[in-house]
Amino acid sequence: MKALVYHGPGQKSLDERPMPEIAAPTDAIIKVTRTTICGTDLHILKGDVPSCQPGRILGHEGVGIVEQVGGAVAAFKPGDHVLISCISSCGKCDACRRGMYSHCATGGWILGHRIDGTQAEYVRIPHADTSLYPVPQGVEEEALVMLSDILPTGFECGVLNGKVQPGSTVAIVGAGPIGLAALLTAQFYAPAQIVMIDRDPNRLEVAQTFGASACIDIARADPVAEIMTLTDGAGVDCAIEAVGVPATFELCQAIVAAGGTIANVGVHGVKADLHLETLWDRNITITTRLVDTVSTPMLLKTVRAGRLAPMKLITHHFRLDDIMNAYDTFGRAAETGALKVIIEAA
Repeated sequence: MKALVYHGPGQKSLDERPMPEIAAPTDAIIKVTRTTICGTDLHILKGDVPSCQPGRILGHEGVGIVEQVGGAVAAFKPGDHVLISCISSCGKCDACRRGMYSHCATGGWILGHRIDGTQAEYVRIPHADTSLYPVPQGVEEEALVMLSDILPTGFECGVLNGKVQPGSTVAIVGAGPIGLAALLTAQFYAPAQIVMIDRDPNRLEVAQTFGASACIDIARADPVAEIMTLTDGAGVDCAIEAVGVPATFELCQAIVAAGGTIANVGVHGVKADLHLETLWDRNITITTRLVDTVSTPMLLKTVRAGRLAPMKLITHHFRLDDIMNAYDTFGRAAETGALKVIIEAA
């Protein structure tokens, strides 16, 4: 089968790889129909995730059709259309019983990280009964690819961890797919303001159409001064860091209000400074999280009911044979206008 393989920092190729096989009774083999590229894949290629070893098939998002199941799989059968969760969970260990599926003793974020992932024609899914979701009838499969990772990530790591409430003031630093997913799902709670901060005018324009109350282009204005103007000098109740570089984490520290929350979502590959010399007396909460996907069933219902439109996030389409161009397009988003790219594997 064809698969996108990571060969070390800055190196990847579309290779022929053996078909995956059932390795445990709880496994399922999925024929991938659609997948996508995540910012985390770019972090891997930059060398920010050293736990991902060369030779790994990348990708942790997608939808597909069940090809084969292990003897212990009860919820799915060959031919079922399924949504693949980016997090694999056994549902039984201490972490899973606490709803922390990302810290599952035998799962967590392993797809495209510690085991081969979804940017291939077929993928093996461990703990299939608790790591796959049936595709509801009448829902566009492309939209559901957004529920593999970015929508639950933006919602859980950004909106929920950020304690967004009715009337809150929210700033989202980074208008990429994750930041926009946080923007879409923050509106569940009717905050008074949602301010998007980025340096890409195209993405800020998209954010405006998605419901942002204000957008700040850091190439044209001082974001701290702009935020203070918008909040009468108080700062924001919730600052969501959705980039994963030191400068954006420090920006969140500069704009958060007393008593506010900084919700880190970005993948950080180098150290970022914590300015306790200015924050020690300000009752600030800082949260970190890897998505657990506990919100996926709820998000599926909102998409099915038409209350959430993840199709808005999709800008480009490619075939698996053309995945190298897909990476190039996604990696040059400022030039190409890419948000999420759909890769058709079958």
